[in-house]
Amino acid sequence: MGLEIESRPSETPYIERVWRSRSIEGGRMTSVAAAHWELVFWEHDGQMQAAVLGPEPRACPAPVPKDATFFGISFALGTSMPHVSVSRLVGGSVEIPDVTRRSVWLKGSAWHVPDFDNAELFVRRLVREGVVDCDPIVPAVLGGAAPAVSERTLQRRFVAATGLTRGAIRQIQRAREAAVLIQDGVPAQDVVHQLGYFDQPHLARSLTRYIGRTVTQLSAPDGAEPLSLLYKPTSPVPRSLRDTAEVIGPPWAEPRY
Repeated sequence: MGLEIESRPSETPYIERVWRSRSIEGGRMTSVAAAHWELVFWEHDGQMQAAVLGPEPRACPAPVPKDATFFGISFALGTSMPHVSVSRLVGGSVEIPDVTRRSVWLKGSAWHVPDFDNAELFVRRLVREGVVDCDPIVPAVLGGAAPAVSERTLQRRFVAATGLTRGAIRQIQRAREAAVLIQDGVPAQDVVHQLGYFDQPHLARSLTRYIGRTVTQLSAPDGAEPLSLLYKPTSPVPRSLRDTAEVIGPPWAEPRY
């Protein structure tokens, strides 16, 4: 299946990444786990559609229509739409009705549909109008800060702002970074050491759960079923999750969402 994907980072603190893609043939792809929520627009058979996609806690198959174009804004961790509960969007989405090529309705107002080149301008307007907000404690903590709030308050604010716990976010980001390193030719044993996995079986379980691929499949992709957008996360991943104050359990333990 042909699927062309282009993406770029953003200097706007509210945006993690901007991407666009085009499908040549219909089929299926593997949607890798993602800690970020997204605003996505797509056109198929002359019909424009849009949706808010929540964080994806694990890799899963996703259908791809033939001859469709897609554009998406992946929002930074901690950023949210206050009128939409991101916690209820985990693993799901909410369709935005009455979308045209020129306009989209958000929070009771009509907005010009953004594109790959003006996404930052669009998001800055959303922020000014209060459609998008950010809890600054989330990027601060992910960046290594230690805010003067209780662990319980910190966890509550993380879940409210991202839909996920800190442990879940780090697990997803670490698996994504591991996948990028393996695709770049870094040996699995080096990835284990660099990212703080317990051993290679621990890495293998993480990749299967969050990326939907084995080390071998990432090292020599066959192209039969493409992956969704995969890139090294902007938010830093600790060298070892065992170095953090958060207890995440043994390598066989599944994170709680």
